[in-house]
Amino acid sequence: MAPEAEEREIILEARNLRKEFGGLVAVDDVSIQIRARTLHSIIGPNGAGKTTLFNLLSGTMPPTRGSVFFKGRDITHLPPHRIAHLGLGRTFQITNIFPNLTVLENVRLGAQAMGRHNLRLLTHSDKYTQYLDQAEQVIAQVGLRGREHMLAANLPHGDKRKLELGIMLAGNFEVLLLDEPTAGMSSEQVPALLEIIHNILTSGNRTIVLVEHRMDMVMSISDFITVMHQGRVLAEGTPREIASNELVQSAYLGALYGDLTAQAEK
Repeated sequence: MAPEAEEREIILEARNLRKEFGGLVAVDDVSIQIRARTLHSIIGPNGAGKTTLFNLLSGTMPPTRGSVFFKGRDITHLPPHRIAHLGLGRTFQITNIFPNLTVLENVRLGAQAMGRHNLRLLTHSDKYTQYLDQAEQVIAQVGLRGREHMLAANLPHGDKRKLELGIMLAGNFEVLLLDEPTAGMSSEQVPALLEIIHNILTSGNRTIVLVEHRMDMVMSISDFITVMHQGRVLAEGTPREIASNELVQSAYLGALYGDLTAQAEK
């Protein structure tokens, strides 16, 4: 973690968020602050409310009550496309790409959708070379150079996850909400994606909020971690603080993920 991380400004904030589905409370009075240019992970067992929280932060669903602020602006009731154009984008647990388009076309559309020509997506791409140039840069950044003209449907699963991340990067979002980016990936594929995420964070002006179940990844790359349990925030802190938190250990992490202290010290 960068020494100055704790002093950076708050770019995304949830205040007393609650989401009810009938009698089920999925998110229960959650408040969280995300500091700019940091990687903040949200962890917890299945059913802890992590993805529902992401849906609330990105505007995919409205909260029962509570507020969401992006760069000091209340975005609680804005539709997802408005929130995206403000600079906040998200991925999903299930890969979200255009399978019948090439890698280059997928990323080019991601760039154009957030640009001045976002309503002209059916115009031939040759007319908007700036988006093609941007797409080619992003493709190299996510490790897909040489596969520009391959149909997205024919990519291995790990490369599809890289492509989805590339589409987001092409949109120039300031905050990236990554929901289980390694879902479905083999252990051998994870280090490459981990390196890409690390490079995104260190080479630009972006903030990453991550939901992830691979604890070795979370402990090695996070600046801050929020632990959720049964819809509530159980604990929050640096990886080292979370690893040594007795409440977290006794609640579930010790049994579920093993010795986190050793992971934090690696």
